[in-house]
Amino acid sequence: MKTALITGASSGIGKELAYIHAKNNGNLVLVARNLDNLKKIKDDLKSRFKISIHIISKDLTKADAPQEVYDEVISENIKIDYLINNAGFGGVGRFHERNLTDDLNMIQLNVITLTALTHLFLKDFLKTNTGSILNVSSIASYMPGPLQSVYFATKAFVTSFTNAIAEECSATNVSVTNLMPGATETNFGAISGMDKTDLFKKTASANSVARDGYKAMINGKLDCVSGLTLSQKILISLIPITPKKIILKVVKKLQKTKEQ
Repeated sequence: MKTALITGASSGIGKELAYIHAKNNGNLVLVARNLDNLKKIKDDLKSRFKISIHIISKDLTKADAPQEVYDEVISENIKIDYLINNAGFGGVGRFHERNLTDDLNMIQLNVITLTALTHLFLKDFLKTNTGSILNVSSIASYMPGPLQSVYFATKAFVTSFTNAIAEECSATNVSVTNLMPGATETNFGAISGMDKTDLFKKTASANSVARDGYKAMINGKLDCVSGLTLSQKILISLIPITPKKIILKVVKKLQKTKEQ
């Protein structure tokens, strides 16, 4: 049985990925800050499937968290086959008006924690020449994001980083996949404030995005784009041939809330 470690597993795409892996007869290590939600998910999954589930309640915005997660997995003698870096958050507003601590925590979680966990587990994967990594980025990685400048920048890092190490591992049996969802029906919209913007008028289900990402990881794909509306597909296709100033204005308009 394959074991998947999933961050941000207490809700949204991460929770859906946990259920998908369980249905595929896979063991789980679920990591999130919300212990109550993790316990509920564990109890529900244990009632449905004959699998092993280990939960880790951890605030992944803390600098020591990645090493602590890795150390706990090792101490429990759990062999991880799939690493799914799903945890992340965003926030709407002009950069100079936003709380700096919030944005620094965003960078810590979206970039540094993801990078650290990838480094820790990738070394083990390469030693055994087996394993898969799924990093959850965003279509935001395609462009700069006025009114979500830090979030878009973190996702640009995730896509670039993930693609680069995928090539570094190309001669091995270890795969590294980059998932780029569009607007998705999760807690992300409400927490970030994006639910009040035009960009979130129509959202994809977390389950459909999770299914696409999981399948892409299993098949060792480089990139997986999921949950895009027709207008988003058109916008993405026009980016390479459209002046950046125009792209910036379009993205800014899409991300304006009613209060802005």
